[in-house]
Amino acid sequence: MRRMSLIAATGFAVAGLTLSACGSNSLSNNSPGAGSAPGASGTAAGGAVDPTLAAKVPAKLKSAGKIVVGTDPTYAPNEMLASDGKTVEGWDVTLFDAVAAKLGLKTEYVPAGFGTIILGVTGGKYDMGVSSFTINPDRKQKVNMVSYYSAGTQWVVAKGNPENVSIDNACGKSIGAQKGTVQADDLAARSKKCTDSGKPAITQVIQTGQDQVTADVASGKTVAMLADSPIGLYAVKQTGTLEPLGKIYDSAPYGYVVPKDQTAFANLLVDALKAAKADGSYEAALKKYAVEAGGIDNFAVNP
Repeated sequence: MRRMSLIAATGFAVAGLTLSACGSNSLSNNSPGAGSAPGASGTAAGGAVDPTLAAKVPAKLKSAGKIVVGTDPTYAPNEMLASDGKTVEGWDVTLFDAVAAKLGLKTEYVPAGFGTIILGVTGGKYDMGVSSFTINPDRKQKVNMVSYYSAGTQWVVAKGNPENVSIDNACGKSIGAQKGTVQADDLAARSKKCTDSGKPAITQVIQTGQDQVTADVASGKTVAMLADSPIGLYAVKQTGTLEPLGKIYDSAPYGYVVPKDQTAFANLLVDALKAAKADGSYEAALKKYAVEAGGIDNFAVNP
């Protein structure tokens, strides 16, 4: 359940990644933001265009022929950079490409710091955000959120759990999480519980990117990490040196981030998700990365 606070694959660190920004006036009258060209763009794929849905696309998007999407590509396998260092890929990307295809639109993904994406959407820099955003009341006050997946928190440790980490008693341990996530909040609350009971605090190693969080536990800098379930389980699979600890908990839906004044477009995305579900492209996107366990069919705006 990534990123409830507002504030890559296991090559782990993406050296020299520039979080570039580009402007979009597709759904906004704001001027495009200054910045370098987007880090990646792609053509939507995933089944035939649905003419009925395509006819409902907002005029500005239809004129642009694309959706400009803000995303944080440090969250493998949801959003990550390909080997060329600029193309954004992952199941979240593949799935949204299938959704955009139903609307007859291309996609352009702009790498950005996670904490800047919602502001970029509300300010008109991006048409929307696709970056494993957990739906919560605070966000729904600022933007529309379209549910499309369900994820929870997964702890990960070194194989064999040599440090005997316990989820319910991690006091005195060095544990990692990504900044601005529900997992970082979870760690802080657990650490306070430790100190309130007279035990040592958890050493919270909070990193800006999830790739570094994963690198820390793989290298032994931390003895455990917390991440969204697909991210934690992907790290286990890719490294071969890590294992999940305990069960997934606190599952909640991910949501596409859409400007607050674009409710009709948000509802159109719900219909496009239903169309992708019906033709199999929804499941295909999840199965490609073995994350189909979190698939849903009750797509909705601000559930």
